[in-house]
Amino acid sequence: MHALLVIDVQNDFCPGGALAVAGGDEIVAGINAAMASFDAVILTQDWHPAGHSSFASAHAGAAPYDLTEMPYGPQVLWPDHCIIGSAGAAFHPALDTARADMIIRKGYNPEIDSYSAFFENDHKTPTGLEGYLRTRGINEVTLVGLALDFCVNYSAVDAAQLGFRAQVRTDLCRAIDLNGSLDEATSAMRGAGVTLA
Repeated sequence: MHALLVIDVQNDFCPGGALAVAGGDEIVAGINAAMASFDAVILTQDWHPAGHSSFASAHAGAAPYDLTEMPYGPQVLWPDHCIIGSAGAAFHPALDTARADMIIRKGYNPEIDSYSAFFENDHKTPTGLEGYLRTRGINEVTLVGLALDFCVNYSAVDAAQLGFRAQVRTDLCRAIDLNGSLDEATSAMRGAGVTLA
């Protein structure tokens, strides 16, 4: 059984959004076309309360993209984005959400950011996705979406480390590429045994 994991194809990560990824909207049609080829489709949705600890605005004197230290490790401070219930947190309007078997919302704990579809950034607190996939008998995942070097990367590495066969369709992803983050992510994914297709 093979699932498609569609990572964070939301308005705030598309052109015009609060944390826009260049070309983020260009992948939507291809993702929709791919959905029919999979046994299950799971969408993830970044879902932050206002004032989330990963927002630069929550730290006096901090600017977006500064790096800070959290109890769980280093954390990039982001512009306010994907605030619960906001238009920016909504899925891109062209994304075929009706095909989704499940939607995983992540990042709603105000104290911990959550890049991965499987764990919050403490690498311990699960989202419930692993249990869902195992219950469905799914042992292989293909990942697409935004952003390749953050949420897609972390999700793919976690999938591989949990024992799922994992591949990333890089043609259906776009990256932020913050200070070399794309090269680092590519190395991390390959090192974890993720196939980049």
